Amino acid sequence: MSDDGDDLDAAVAQFLSGADTVYEDYERGYTDADAALHVLESHLDDLREAYENE
Repeated sequence: MSDDGDDLDAAVAQFLSGADTVYEDYERGYTDADAALHVLESHLDDLREAYENE
C-alpha cells in the first residue's frame, strides 16, 4: 500500500472517530444540533482534503 493510501486510511479512521464523538456528545446533551453539524462539517472537510490529495 502506498503512503497516500496510508494517509487516506488514517483520515478515514480519524473521521469515524470524530464523528462518533460528535454523535455521543449530542446524544448526551453536551452540544446542540448546530454545533454538532459544524463539527461534522469540519471533519468532512478534512476527509475530503485527504481524499483529493491522494
